[in-house]
Amino acid sequence: MDKNWIRSTCRDLELYYNPDVGSKLRMDTSTNALGANPAGMKALRECVTLDVGQYPSTYGNELRRSLADLYHLKDDNFVVGNGSDEALDIIMKTFMEPGETVITAHPAYVLHSFFVKINGGRTQTVDLKDDFQLDVDKINSTKGKLVLICTPNNPTANTFKMDDVKALIEGCDRPVVVDEAYGEYTGKSFLPLVEKYDNLIVTRTFSKAYGLAGMRIGYMAAGLEMASAMQKVKIPYSLNMIGERVAMAALKDRAFLERSVKVVNEERPFLQKGLDDLGFQTFPSEANFLMFRPTIPSDQLTRELSKKGVLIRDFGRIRKLENCARTTIGTREMNSTLLAKMKEVMAECH
Repeated sequence: MDKNWIRSTCRDLELYYNPDVGSKLRMDTSTNALGANPAGMKALRECVTLDVGQYPSTYGNELRRSLADLYHLKDDNFVVGNGSDEALDIIMKTFMEPGETVITAHPAYVLHSFFVKINGGRTQTVDLKDDFQLDVDKINSTKGKLVLICTPNNPTANTFKMDDVKALIEGCDRPVVVDEAYGEYTGKSFLPLVEKYDNLIVTRTFSKAYGLAGMRIGYMAAGLEMASAMQKVKIPYSLNMIGERVAMAALKDRAFLERSVKVVNEERPFLQKGLDDLGFQTFPSEANFLMFRPTIPSDQLTRELSKKGVLIRDFGRIRKLENCARTTIGTREMNSTLLAKMKEVMAECH
């Protein structure tokens, strides 16, 4: 095949993280340690009666209504789709002309720059400060069509200061996207402010605290005018009728959500102490994952753990995260297994 057939902005793309999973313990994806959402699973079993010979709702009307009820907004403030990744893709398609610049933080979620690139844009990164907080003045003084950040930040696990994020929203006349994929773990959100700020877009997902990663359901909220523009760009029918039913059931089960957050808050100190006791450097976390710097090369630790049946994520080749890795905060059993296998690896490497 002639490489020139491929659009110039897509010629040097690499495949996304795709490990050999098998029966390994997954501590690499920051999904819900309690597993699949029980209310969602119940709804999934009931979906066998659905007429899948028909199309789903074009724009996920029932789920948007449920979200509006939860957040005390209007249905039309919401756009729902195939994971919050689709939401990010829609944002780029709606607001960014080919060749324009999107400002992102560094380090940040790797797919932020991916969605910019595949839609023909360019990314201008602004380094986080040494404590992984936003450099507000630098971002606001950088030219670009829109700003994209996530809080809690992936992979650093910390939240950004609320006043700093507000300063980005208020500081420039351009869209500011706040990716809150892990927002449920913090109890804080910018979503209720979308009617106050007409340049604010907040994205969220059912993949993490709601325990539905395999269903691929996400959503975003914005002011009515901005949400309407994005709704017109969204692929019709991208959220299937089964996913919509499952998400609506999960949304109602607040007890599971609260339990999921509680487990993370209870287990975070245990896992952090275990990593500290191994001599590793750990970083502050307000998410359901921890970033740490081991005393051996991070790629070696990741590789040897995988051989022992445990997956974590290596970020050691990323600038500012040299020799760092990330692990999900699991249940006590999961965390104990991870730490035990780490001790084995460390013993074998010294």
